[in-house]
Amino acid sequence: MTSDTLHPFVRNDKFTYILSITIIGVFFFIFGFVTWLNGVLIPYLRIACELNYFEAYFVTFAFYISYFVMAIPSAWVLKRTGFKKGMATGLYIMALGALIFVPAALTRTYGLFLTGLFILGTGLAILQTASNPYITILGPHESAAKRISIMGICNKIAGVISPLILGIIVLKDANIFTAQLKTMDVVQKSVLLDHLASRVIIPYIIMALILVGLGLMVRFTNLPDIDTDREDETLTVANTGKSHILHFPQLVLGVIALFLYVGVEVIAGDTIIPYGLSQGIPLSEAKVFTSYTLTAMVIGYIIGIILIPKYLKQETALGISALLGLVLSILAISTATMNYQPFLHVQITSFSLTLPFDLSVFFIALLGLANAIMWPAIWPLAIDGLGRFTKIGSSLLIMAIAGGALLPLLYGRLADMFNPHKAYWIMIPCYIVICYYAFAGHKIRSWK
Repeated sequence: MTSDTLHPFVRNDKFTYILSITIIGVFFFIFGFVTWLNGVLIPYLRIACELNYFEAYFVTFAFYISYFVMAIPSAWVLKRTGFKKGMATGLYIMALGALIFVPAALTRTYGLFLTGLFILGTGLAILQTASNPYITILGPHESAAKRISIMGICNKIAGVISPLILGIIVLKDANIFTAQLKTMDVVQKSVLLDHLASRVIIPYIIMALILVGLGLMVRFTNLPDIDTDREDETLTVANTGKSHILHFPQLVLGVIALFLYVGVEVIAGDTIIPYGLSQGIPLSEAKVFTSYTLTAMVIGYIIGIILIPKYLKQETALGISALLGLVLSILAISTATMNYQPFLHVQITSFSLTLPFDLSVFFIALLGLANAIMWPAIWPLAIDGLGRFTKIGSSLLIMAIAGGALLPLLYGRLADMFNPHKAYWIMIPCYIVICYYAFAGHKIRSWK
């Protein structure tokens, strides 16, 4: 990247550019670490709070619906504080959400757990509203997907690590634990479940302290602000006659595509453990399945960095990814079996890893590969040419993260009505719509 292609505020300061990229990379790591804990929290809280599938997926609902509720207020916060102070504020709010887990665990109150998740999501909404346009505007539009892919690797590496860490802490001896619960009376069961619930206290206190520390670091680091309102000075022709954010079809259709993408991404990552259990796979093995999905996403991001934009346009990569997601969904639905057999077992000291033979689990994990490029590609296509509408446009895209709240909840309802396997049919129309946006929808610049 040459100095001419950098955003004006870092054009003459390469150190500031590298610092900015590094800090945003740390933020994306935090996004992934906190977000993908939900994959373990769902089966964990399903046991600790004695929930069915539908109730358990309120974990994703509470977390992701906060993006929808708080996206517009987040834009207002950023307008008042600027990107830098807004990011610090988001980190402090996340720390508060993590601390809510302490009374939630002590009382084993599902509503408090959901409150903590909502507050964590609120802080992330502010961070996401700031950091995504920040990283997009730092360089040329045609390589925006590549930069976001680099951020995505930070995000998904954290997503690989966090379920493993939390799974080891809160789901250790899970098979023995669930077997014991079946033989206990009400009082004994309550004592054991209280003990299980308390396992999250220390991890979430540590998380809160780290988030506060990062907030202070951002507050006192020389991270420059950017003024997206000035971007419109170079976009007068593109914005002629457009006085409202809904006048941009590429954004509106992008919001729909992002809503569906986040929904299928969360389904692929957060339902794979309960689905594995429904296929007869032991919890001791299934608890790491979310990390498989996230590992596939890391591979997808690396492929994106190599191919975009040198060999593939970001819209072409999005279309290929959507088609791959469609094929993998059909394969997952078509290959379910209850005859689980592990095909590879790895033992490293006290760490044990067994890969699943169940093909449907394998294809669901591979959806991470299909989903990887979607966020990096949809985001720049949707905000292309918004100029002074960038902040509000980014807020609408953040609202679209509510797809991660509603679609997994619908999946959970279908899993209770039919079974976890058939519920994956929900993904088919989602990938079809994303495919349309990739090949046609993003090109529309007027509703006429």
